Amino acid sequence: MLPIWELNPIFVLFMRVITLNTLVSYIEQYPRCEQALKSWLYEIKIAEWSTPQELKQMFNSASIISNKRVVFNINGNNYRLIVDIEFRLKIVFIVWFGTHNEYDLIDAKTIEYVKSNKK
Repeated sequence: MLPIWELNPIFVLFMRVITLNTLVSYIEQYPRCEQALKSWLYEIKIAEWSTPQELKQMFNSASIISNKRVVFNINGNNYRLIVDIEFRLKIVFIVWFGTHNEYDLIDAKTIEYVKSNKK
């Protein structure tokens, strides 16, 4: 039996963000970027990418680090957001968020999920 999205051509799989609670905690920690992160989230949720190249067409300032690791510039490049994207599954995993200066102190290729310091 075919999956429903192959039976119905108007069925579209949009991106899912894992986990929204992490994004909320980053907004609490960095309140100046709230609107920018909410705008990013809106754009991500309606995206239909299947490849990094399709993502790059939508976000030309994003840096593709690997087949699934992407760095987004947030709020006029004052902040950086690192995500892992499973294009086939349509899932975006939030890995790290911080200021541009904090970003300069980490390795975007190897950093693993970092829980917000905000309690």
